[in-house]
Amino acid sequence: MSKQFTGKVALVTGGAAGIGRTTAESFALNGARVVVSDVNSQDGEATVAAIQQRGGEALFVPCDVSQSDQVEQLVAATLAAYGRLDFAFNNAGIEIEDSKLADGNETTFDRIMDVNVKGVWHCMRHEIPAMLAAGGGVIVNTASVAGLGAAPKMSIYSASKHAVIGLTKSAAVEYAKKGIRVNAVCPAVIDTEMFRRAAAIDPRKAEYAAAMHPVGRIGEAHEIAAAVIYLCSEGAAFTTGVALPVDGGATAI
Repeated sequence: MSKQFTGKVALVTGGAAGIGRTTAESFALNGARVVVSDVNSQDGEATVAAIQQRGGEALFVPCDVSQSDQVEQLVAATLAAYGRLDFAFNNAGIEIEDSKLADGNETTFDRIMDVNVKGVWHCMRHEIPAMLAAGGGVIVNTASVAGLGAAPKMSIYSASKHAVIGLTKSAAVEYAKKGIRVNAVCPAVIDTEMFRRAAAIDPRKAEYAAAMHPVGRIGEAHEIAAAVIYLCSEGAAFTTGVALPVDGGATAI
């Protein structure tokens, strides 16, 4: 594999499992030094170990992205270790909702918004100055197909991902002439530990998930990672402010 990111530094939040872990490993395979962050220290350290076992360079920094001081410390630790920040994959997020809008509660609303929206905002506002100091960079935020349309019984989650896309597009325009590109990936249902747990409880969810994608299956984490790597590559140098569906055709229906 071409080491297209040799000499570059990538930061991945939510890097302990699933899409985050796979993308962190992909950055490393492409030559980047990787800072992995998550609230789950044990699995985050496991991601770093997996990268190091394959000859890559990585470190783990624990961080709750809903807390501004922790995000500030995360970026500071990145700069202290590697001296620069070139790529940021703001992937940390939660999905803890399964009720119609009128049955929701404020605690759930606040928690989803704190992590999914405020977390991305905290990350970008601390990452951007570091990228400006390095002469530019690329940010990719994890949104969702739920941010491109409706998500019944997940209205708060959907609203949070619409907000991520709004933050993405606004920042992309603000910093376009400063050498910073900002895009979002919008996955549909992806085969991760979270999905497998839900499917084990209710096998009908797996059947519904496969049926909602015209390709006839759910996605895989490496397919989202490939999209993130592309958006960070020189091949996407003219791409900014985009919310890219990676969804097996779900949003084309």
